[in-house]
Amino acid sequence: MVAAARYTAVAMTLPASTFAGYAIGYALDLWLHTKFLKIVFLVLGIASGFVQLIRQLLRDMHSKPNEK
Repeated sequence: MVAAARYTAVAMTLPASTFAGYAIGYALDLWLHTKFLKIVFLVLGIASGFVQLIRQLLRDMHSKPNEK
């Protein structure tokens, strides 16, 4: 049950960080009257999501004992 919760959280990391990056960029575009920040922050959100995903997967790989 704990593993299912952990992997559900991993699966939600990428879409959540993508949405957060886009939302921040959209808000900054409205505030600063620009048109490019939502794309910049969208890319940063996607990159952040992948970094967190890779970190969690590496952590899981190292925490499991080697089976023979």
